[in-house]
Amino acid sequence: MAVARVSEIRASSTEGFREAVLEGLRRATKTLRGISGIEVTQKRVKVADGKLVEYRVDMKIIFILE
Repeated sequence: MAVARVSEIRASSTEGFREAVLEGLRRATKTLRGISGIEVTQKRVKVADGKLVEYRVDMKIIFILE
C-alpha cells in the first residue's frame, strides 16, 4: 500500500503550455522524489500590448511518500 501527497505549484513559459508544464516538472524534481503524476488544474496566459507573452499553468504534483 502506498501513501501519496499532493503539492500545488504554478509554472510559466514564453513558448507554450506544454513547456510550462515541463518547466514545473523540472523544478519539482529538484526537491521532490517519487513523482507519480501531474494534474493541470488551470491554464492562463499573460497578454502585453495585445500579444501573448507568457503561458501559465497551475498544477498538482502527486508523489509517493517514502
